[in-house]
Amino acid sequence: MIKRIQYCCIYFTIFFCMAETHAQIVWPAFDQTMKPWTRWWWQGSAVDKKNLTTVMEQYREAGLGGLEITPIYGVKGEENLFIPYLSPAWMNMLQHTLQEAKRLQLGIDLANTTGWPFGGPWVKPDDACKNAMIKTYHLLEGEEILEPIQYKQEPFYRSESKRIVDLSTLKMPIAENAGLQAYAFDQVRFGVSLKPNTVMAYSDNGTIIELTQKIDSSGKLIWKAPAGKWKLIALFMGYHGKLVERAAPGGEGDVIDHFSAKALQHYLQKFDNAFLGKNISGIRSFFNDSYEVDDANGQSNWTPDFLVEFKKRRGYEIKNYLPQLFSRDSSELGLRVLTDYRQTISDLLLDNFTQPWQKWAAAKNKMVRNQSHGSPANILDLYAAVDIPETEGTDILRFKFATSAAHVSGKLLASAEAATWLNEHFQSSLGDVKQAVDKYFIGGVNHLFWHGTNYSPQDAAWPGWLFYAAVHLTPANPIWKDFGTVNKYVTRCQSFLQRGKPANDVLYYFPFNDRLAMPGRSLLHHFDGMLGWENTPFYVTGDWLLKNGYGFDFISDSQIKQLRTEKGLLKTGGVNYQTIVLSDVTYLPLATMQSLLDLVKKGATLIFQNKIPSKVPGLYAFEKNEETLQNLIRQLRFVSVKSSNIQMAPWGLGKVLMGKDMAALLAEVNVKRETMTDLSLQFSKRKSALGHYYFIANTTPTSFNGWIPLQAIEKYVFQYDPMSGDAGKAKYRWVNQQLQIYLQLLPGASMIIETSTVAKMGDYFPSYQNIAAPPDTLKGKWHLTFLSGGPTIPVNKILEQPNYWTNFLEEDKLTFSGTAMYSTHFAKPRIAANHYLLHLGEVKQSAEVFLNGKKMGVLLGPVYQLTIPANLLKADNELSIRVTNGMANRIRHLEKTGVVWKKFYNTNFPARLPQNRGADGLFTAIKWNVEASGLLGPVTLQALKELD
Repeated sequence: MIKRIQYCCIYFTIFFCMAETHAQIVWPAFDQTMKPWTRWWWQGSAVDKKNLTTVMEQYREAGLGGLEITPIYGVKGEENLFIPYLSPAWMNMLQHTLQEAKRLQLGIDLANTTGWPFGGPWVKPDDACKNAMIKTYHLLEGEEILEPIQYKQEPFYRSESKRIVDLSTLKMPIAENAGLQAYAFDQVRFGVSLKPNTVMAYSDNGTIIELTQKIDSSGKLIWKAPAGKWKLIALFMGYHGKLVERAAPGGEGDVIDHFSAKALQHYLQKFDNAFLGKNISGIRSFFNDSYEVDDANGQSNWTPDFLVEFKKRRGYEIKNYLPQLFSRDSSELGLRVLTDYRQTISDLLLDNFTQPWQKWAAAKNKMVRNQSHGSPANILDLYAAVDIPETEGTDILRFKFATSAAHVSGKLLASAEAATWLNEHFQSSLGDVKQAVDKYFIGGVNHLFWHGTNYSPQDAAWPGWLFYAAVHLTPANPIWKDFGTVNKYVTRCQSFLQRGKPANDVLYYFPFNDRLAMPGRSLLHHFDGMLGWENTPFYVTGDWLLKNGYGFDFISDSQIKQLRTEKGLLKTGGVNYQTIVLSDVTYLPLATMQSLLDLVKKGATLIFQNKIPSKVPGLYAFEKNEETLQNLIRQLRFVSVKSSNIQMAPWGLGKVLMGKDMAALLAEVNVKRETMTDLSLQFSKRKSALGHYYFIANTTPTSFNGWIPLQAIEKYVFQYDPMSGDAGKAKYRWVNQQLQIYLQLLPGASMIIETSTVAKMGDYFPSYQNIAAPPDTLKGKWHLTFLSGGPTIPVNKILEQPNYWTNFLEEDKLTFSGTAMYSTHFAKPRIAANHYLLHLGEVKQSAEVFLNGKKMGVLLGPVYQLTIPANLLKADNELSIRVTNGMANRIRHLEKTGVVWKKFYNTNFPARLPQNRGADGLFTAIKWNVEASGLLGPVTLQALKELD
């Protein structure tokens, strides 16, 4: 029986290998998650079942894989359609959406709030975000404070509306007032008197006395100063007043206290009640936008249990050090107290908000997606605590905080809010969107969410309902016609990027404690990528690693504790790393150093650039801990390696390296870089069961045509073009035992390379060069036919040569936004070739190309060209090019004719750029020139020959 099983195993192994050997080169199968998703704004939650179904069908047709529902402020004039958030009627719309999503195979995520951050009318003052304020008194012996100890909180509000508001006419909390959509508040503090939370007395001889219990019911302190000079500090816990920004009807109210587990529990109970008896199985994940509580006047920096939590976590009473904390004392004592305060806030945000929220969702069999950046906490730990870390922006090093946490903690997905405020309103092309996407892929993102798509009813007047900060990827935008091309591109990329595991070699330590010990204008630092780190060794080295082709991930102190060593490699999240690097770090927790040296003892390699950390953070027992740290360091016996610039200390089975030259340090550990960055190409890399996947992008304005060295060592190489969908065997060679592949990449183009130990069947991916003859310019008449768009369809034209339609249409037709078709006939080229390069010349914005009725592709720029096989050409050929522009010219027309289309509550359309602000401070296009639109050409055909 055993032999039969063995024979069967051998048979299936041989069969599997044969099947793999004879497999065709094809794209991986796509699933729902590999498609891009979009943030789906429900303005005023004014949705209905008929329109929900219609727009969801449009979204699926455009190639979207899922939707994130985020209700926001409403549209003026549509108040009768508003549905209060989480009401039975609202839940009815959610149920319909989930049913339709299942039918249409669309995923659904749901924000756990309207707008952002978490908050709403059910958040009571006790659970609302808080801030700390102090009053200071100076007393001599025998003196006392005669007036009651209290703090008068000054009334204050901030609003997106232009209304002048008398806060004395409003109720507290703000959620008890009617008409909040019109007020558009994002912060309100009422003029209330606060009682002291704590009163402490500090004498000039070091005596500390707590006086909190000596305050009577009237607020008077029953205490006379003993001998000496005394400073009294009264600490008050204030009402920060941050409200939900961009809140939807029924979602207006206070933001929760993110540092209080009780506040979160009370907050989520509202969802538990709303979901009771409802089928929410169609929700994949809950979502939290970036922290942004402190996108306000003053910081939310306190919580009712802070004093208790601080003592429990830091081992001493912070109230004994209030003078140091609140005076911005930059002495060693002051910085250590400040560090401990900031660390406690970081701990509370993780322990009392992020982790309990994730557990709440998991109990419902849901995931959570979180934007941790901007938080006053170690964002690597916050990202690691959620199921899908999400980033945003344009900086690759910023992205790597979210993607690193995903890699280090073994998560499949790292998402991004993509194309936010990409350009000014209505001025982003799909080509711009594609270039923004490539940055995310280079940074390790593999799950894109567009920012975003507005729900808009079918009968809404053009341009429909719009969000204030977006590329406006909605069906009303003419670029929606070719939006599916970008979605297919993203899907093809993510079909590889969601497979395998990250293939980075270096763990790069995030020196969180160094930043905690840095004084600032405010009590808290907020951590958002590399903001605040500019010109520090941490930034400089990180930027150097990125630009020089080293694959790396950031790692935190707590994540280091999860590492283990195996065969000299550092293992975590199912990924192997060759080394861990600390660059010019000053403060290192003793436990972190002990963990690092334990890893080295078992065979790992540790690199210190410039210096070894010499201090431990915080105040409690720091002298003892620093002595232990120094004792550990003294045990490292460094000797020179190869040159005096690198020092090496053996430690158990591993070694510790120290020096300034990072390239030399990494070479000593045999960390190899991808030298394609020297050719101005950027990349990300993942490891598969059989080899590697590379995403390679040419982000430069010049074409690349040549050989690229790869560090992969697999025998077979395959090439995939995610824009066209073409795939084939790559042209490659081995030079000095290094793999090199041949690539042709236009400006802004990208390619996926797969290396494998297993062969596949298929043709070679084609590469071409021009036949030494000038191209043919297509001459003859061009028929220009306006197909779709508005506000009106211009009359068709016959042109002697291609030209932007904005160069010759009458003034009243320059308003056109939509699609027009340029058609011509041409004879078979005079020079015989197997392939020809069709180059469209200048195009604004996207172009769908047809040859003899066959669709050849959609071109988004910046270069508009494609290859045509000669067998598709006839003696007489018809070329049709459907060019689509954006919304700009039609929006300009609305502005000039005074049509009211900016009719939104709350943020009623701000401009991104100051030159586009009108007298009212809002966006206007009234001063814009007409934006060039159409096909300018020249359109040429170049004979090609295929390279061997």
